[in-house]
Amino acid sequence: MLSSYIKFFLEHKLVTWLLIGGFLFLGISTAPFDFNLDLIPRNPVAVDAIPDIGENQQIVFTQWTGRSPQDVEDQITYPLTTVLLGIPGVQSIRSNSMFGFSTIYVIFKGNIEFYWSRSRILEKLNSLPPNTLPEDCQPTLGPDATALGQIFWYTLEGRDEAGNPTGGWDLHELRSIQDYYVRFGLSTAEGVSEVASIGGFVKEYQVDVDPEAMRSYNITLAQVMEAVKKSNIDIGAQTIEINLVEYFVRGLGYVKKIEDIENSVVTANDNIPIRIKDVAVVKTAPATRRGVLDKSGAEAVGGVVVARYGANPMDVIQNVKDKIVEIENGLPKKTLSDGTTSQVAIVPFYDRTQLINETIGTLREALSLEILITIIVVILLLLNLKSSLLVSATLPLAVLMCFIAMKFFGVDANIVALSGIAIAIGTMVDMGIVMTESMVKRMKEAVRGESLFTSIYEASVEVGSAVLTAVATTIISFLPVFTMESAEGKLFKPLAFTKTFALIAAILLALTVVPALAHSLFSIKSKRKLASILANGAAVVGGIIVIAEYAKLPGIVLLVVGLSGLLNIYVAERATEKYKRVISWCLNIVYALLVSWLLAIIWMPLGVMKSSLTNFLFIVTIAGSLIGFFYLIIYFYERILRFLLRIKILFLLIVCVIVYKGFEVY
Repeated sequence: MLSSYIKFFLEHKLVTWLLIGGFLFLGISTAPFDFNLDLIPRNPVAVDAIPDIGENQQIVFTQWTGRSPQDVEDQITYPLTTVLLGIPGVQSIRSNSMFGFSTIYVIFKGNIEFYWSRSRILEKLNSLPPNTLPEDCQPTLGPDATALGQIFWYTLEGRDEAGNPTGGWDLHELRSIQDYYVRFGLSTAEGVSEVASIGGFVKEYQVDVDPEAMRSYNITLAQVMEAVKKSNIDIGAQTIEINLVEYFVRGLGYVKKIEDIENSVVTANDNIPIRIKDVAVVKTAPATRRGVLDKSGAEAVGGVVVARYGANPMDVIQNVKDKIVEIENGLPKKTLSDGTTSQVAIVPFYDRTQLINETIGTLREALSLEILITIIVVILLLLNLKSSLLVSATLPLAVLMCFIAMKFFGVDANIVALSGIAIAIGTMVDMGIVMTESMVKRMKEAVRGESLFTSIYEASVEVGSAVLTAVATTIISFLPVFTMESAEGKLFKPLAFTKTFALIAAILLALTVVPALAHSLFSIKSKRKLASILANGAAVVGGIIVIAEYAKLPGIVLLVVGLSGLLNIYVAERATEKYKRVISWCLNIVYALLVSWLLAIIWMPLGVMKSSLTNFLFIVTIAGSLIGFFYLIIYFYERILRFLLRIKILFLLIVCVIVYKGFEVY
C-alpha cells in the first residue's frame, strides 16, 4: 500500500504540484501570522496570548435592592443553590451574597458543552416552583463568556478637534452617554457577548420624604410609593370614530421631568389633593454606587467589552474598533466657556491586541529562527545543495499544513499551542533527511541502466515504512496527554495537537512531495550550456543591481547563486572528481554563511547594540563549533563503537548507574 502511494505521486507530478499549491494557499490563509498578501483572503485560526484554562462556569445573578446580605442568603442564594444542584453535569456550586444582590457560580464538568449548560440553567430558572423567590426578584444568566473574555476596556473623555483632552463633561453625563448610546452600539459588533458600564454616576429621580409633613397629612410611606409608581404609566383605552376616522384613546402619564412627579396626587383630604411635592422633595441625583473607575488618579467613565465564548479575540477586537469608528461621529459635543468645542471620544486603555501580537510575534520569530538554524545544519551535514533544498523546503510547508489542521479541528493559536510546532521542528526535518539521503545513496550505487525514476522509487520504498513507524511511535506516545482533563487538559492538549499535526504533515510531505520533487530536481542536467551561462550571468548582473539600488542581502544572495552556477559550469568541464568535491564543500559553506548572515540580521543574539558583523561571527562560532563536534563524532564513530563493544559490560554498568541515579533524584 505504501509503495503504491509513493509510486502514484511519482508518476503524477501534477497532482503533487496541485497539493503543494493548495497547502500553500490554505496555509497562508489560515496562518495566525499575517504575511501581507492581499491576493489571498484571510481566514486565520483563533489567536490569543494564553490558553483559557478556566473552569466551565456559568453565573446566575439576582438583584434584590436594599436587602441585607443575610436576607439575600436566606431567600435567594440558598433556594437557588439547592435547585441548581439538580442540573445534570454540575460539578460544584459557589455562591456569594452581598448587599442587594446574589451571585451564584455553577461549575460544570469539563466534558459538558458550554451552551448546553446554559440552556439547562435557563430551563431550571424558568420552571422554579411558586414562591421559591420573592416576587420582585428575577434571576438572570451571566454573559456567554469565560474569565478571559475581557478583551477591551475604554473610557469616555472630552476631546477637541485635535484630539487633546478638554474635559467639560460631568460624570453623570458621560455615564448616560455610555449606558444609552455607546454600550448599545458596541454590543452590535460581531463576537461581542456583553459591554458592561463602569464608573460615573447613574442618573435617577429621588424622592426625599418629610416625616413631619407626612404625619400632618396622615400619609404613609406606602401611599407615597404607590403614587410614584402610578405616576409613571400610560393608560390605553378603546378607540373612537369621528367622521369615519378612528382615533386611539389613551392617557399619557410617563414621567419626563421633575414636575411630573411633584404634581402626582397621593390622596385627597376634603376634596383637596395632597401631592408628592407637599410631603417630599423631588430631585435628580446619582444612584448609590459601590465602586469607581480610576484612571491616572482621576475618576472616569468607561466600559468593558467581553468576547463571546469560542470567538476569535483578534477578530472581535477589530470588529469593536470598526464599530467605534462608526459611532464616534454621533457622540455628543458641547461648546465650553472658553469657546473650545469638546466632543466625547472613546479612548482605549486596555487592548489585548498588543499582548497577542507580541506573543505571536515572539513565537513567529522563534519558528523562523529554528527553521534558519535547521537549514544551516542541513546544508553543512548533507553537503548537497539539491538535497538541502528538498529538506529545507518541507519545513515551512509542514508548518503551514499544521495551521490548516488547527483551523479544521478548532485549536486556538496561543503561546502553548504554537510551542508544539517549535518542539516538533527537529523531528520534522529528520524524515526529509532520511528520505533524501536514501535517494542520494541509491543514485550513487545504482547499476548501469537503472533509471532515475526507479532509483528514487526504490530508495523511498526502502525507508518509507521505517520512517512511518518512527513517526507513529512518537505520535502514539502523546496519547496520555490527550486523555488529560480540566485545567491540565486545556493547557497541554493544544501542544499535543499541534505537535501531532506537525509530525503528520511532515510524514505526508516526506512520502508524497519529497520523492516527486527529488525526481524533478535531480533530473535537471547542465546539458544546455549556453542557457545555463545566460541564466547565471543574469543572476550575477541582477544581484549587482539589487545591491546598488535596493537591498544588500537579496542582492548578495543573487550574486552568490549566479557565481556558484558559473563556477559549477566551469568545474563540470575541467576539474577532476577530487576538486569537484572540494568546490562543492566550499559552495555549501558559502550557502551556510549566507543563511547565517540572514539569521544574524533577524536574531541579533548579542543585542542590537552590537554590529551585524559581530552577531554574525558569534553565530558562525557557535554553529561551527557544534557542527565540528558532530563531524568529529561521525569521523571517529567506528572506533568509538568498536571500543565500547570491547568493554560492553563496563559500559552497560555505567548506563545502569546513570539510570539508578536518575530515579533516585526523581
